[in-house]
Amino acid sequence: MSAAPVRSPTLRPHRMKKDESFLGKLGGTLARKKKAKEVSDLQEEGKNAINAPMNPSTVDIHPEDTLLEENEERTMIDPNSKEDPKFKELIKVLIDWINDVLVEERIIVKQLEEDLYDGQVLQKLLEKLADRKLNVAEVTQSEIGQKQKLQTVLEAVHDLLRPHGWTIKWNVDSIHGKNLIAILHLLVALAMHFRAPIRLPEHVSVQVVVVRKREGLLQTTHITEELTTTTDWIYYFMYCFFTLSPPKPERDAFDTLFDHAPDKLSVVKKSLITFVNKHLNKLNLEVTELETQFADGVYLVLLMGLLEDYFVPLHNFYLTPESFDQKVHNVSFAFELMQDGGLKKPKARPEDVVNLDLKSTLRVLYNLFTKYKNVE
Repeated sequence: MSAAPVRSPTLRPHRMKKDESFLGKLGGTLARKKKAKEVSDLQEEGKNAINAPMNPSTVDIHPEDTLLEENEERTMIDPNSKEDPKFKELIKVLIDWINDVLVEERIIVKQLEEDLYDGQVLQKLLEKLADRKLNVAEVTQSEIGQKQKLQTVLEAVHDLLRPHGWTIKWNVDSIHGKNLIAILHLLVALAMHFRAPIRLPEHVSVQVVVVRKREGLLQTTHITEELTTTTDWIYYFMYCFFTLSPPKPERDAFDTLFDHAPDKLSVVKKSLITFVNKHLNKLNLEVTELETQFADGVYLVLLMGLLEDYFVPLHNFYLTPESFDQKVHNVSFAFELMQDGGLKKPKARPEDVVNLDLKSTLRVLYNLFTKYKNVE
């Protein structure tokens, strides 16, 4: 006896009502099906909006990244950036550093977003680095408790960093929301503030996709987020030298640098060369040796004109100085331009710069760097 053929539901439209009733008994209703479809469509819209300008790469989208309220936004890292060797190195260096600091606590961090978001590891890290005890609950399971702990920890961090000019690029919501960019900004700042015995890779940037909901539609923008730069290191070294041992009035950070950390000199020089060439390149000029190429004062005068955005009349200085006095005149004139720009009178003497005294030249250039570092 042959089995009865199985009929396709599509061939039985007159029984659709009965089928729907049957599905409803299994736990689904037309309303729920409609809602599920809307959620699915919204997620698909989010994926398409994000992926369209970035093909062939795709972004790992989580449901919460597309289910946004009006004017709400989410950020995520372009997957290509995640594969950047320098980005991977930065994460590895920071994870190894945290694990070294917390080795006695028997804490092992494997993934920054998953291990740091609730504030537990950040609390232990800060307590170890700052040698102080925070008044927070040891273990908190609830979201409210975790955010309260994070608030306390981050307030302690901000109290340490703000007096030294650090820019705060994170908050409780971003850390607790497992925003890797915010977590990295926080860890880089802590590592540099506490003079971690590590070398962070330079010029680490990532492409970030920002998804916003405006008038019911998802909009995406792509931005470059800078995590480390070369110039970060000069702040790091200058902070170290000022705090390792308070300098006497007649001494400064560069005295400490030359006396106690000559191995770091090349890093400081590289940072300053990068800064000056960023501007001198506009005139097709390039510096490779700080002590010699600024000695005649010409580049100093031209640099001041570029930084303050004005043309320096050629009759005010010697474009091709030949004598010692002409070079001193140029450097002295550059010092006057610096003071006109609001800088204090340089500690270095013009004669020292002309005599190829590297420490004097570094002092002058560092003063320019501190004021004009953000000038394009």
